[in-house]
Amino acid sequence: MNHYVSLFDLSGRTALVVGAGSGIGQASAQALAAFGAHVVCADIAVDAARSTVAAIVDGGGSAAAAPVDLRDRGQIDDLVTSLPALDILVSTPSINVRKPMLELTEEDFDRVIGLNLRGTFSLLRAGGRRMAAAGRGSIIVFSSIRSQVIEPGQSIYAATKAGTVQLVRTLAAELGAAGVRANAIAPGVVDTPLTAPIKQKPDWYQAYADKSILNRWARADEMAGAVVFLASDASSYVTGTVLFVDGGWTAADGRFMPPL
Repeated sequence: MNHYVSLFDLSGRTALVVGAGSGIGQASAQALAAFGAHVVCADIAVDAARSTVAAIVDGGGSAAAAPVDLRDRGQIDDLVTSLPALDILVSTPSINVRKPMLELTEEDFDRVIGLNLRGTFSLLRAGGRRMAAAGRGSIIVFSSIRSQVIEPGQSIYAATKAGTVQLVRTLAAELGAAGVRANAIAPGVVDTPLTAPIKQKPDWYQAYADKSILNRWARADEMAGAVVFLASDASSYVTGTVLFVDGGWTAADGRFMPPL
């Protein structure tokens, strides 16, 4: 039974976390380092990534910072190939344009698709190639509840999050025989820089909290446990799936509490 003790041990493994400068990416990087991984913290805001590295090192972990723009395929390929090893890949960056679908422009479409879907595809391809050649690896991509349920103003974002799930499932199917696992995490509402504008509107913010079965927003660090699980041997038979970390958002409609 002693082998259960080491299920979450990531010692000796190298993790690349893209979007590690803030929010869920930062929490993911810190959690992976806490369980023993050497974490490469990549972000377009490299100074923010360096701050994450400093916090990890101060806590006794091992980390390094790297600049990367997920919209630039060359930067992605260069970063992935420059790593001495790649055992864990975590992708978190996304943007959103909230507009009615009939008011969206082609520029809006290209901007959101370019980062959320095309950028994610480029990262998955580069990381998948590297891991397949090594015969091992775990790929973790952040999707969203919006891959399953929608609200007005979220058409392009939701389409990218649904597309991300299908990219992950395809990669899992194609690379399983090579020893590579691929999974998605679907958060609900999380306090991050992406959702900061909602916090400025109390009614909107509270409506989202009320929709969750737990009646609150999530903290970014509450996503970290799912990342560690999917990165570790604790999930060795988990691939091609979506792990919802949404406070029960997708389990109940939440619009009315009947008098029971």
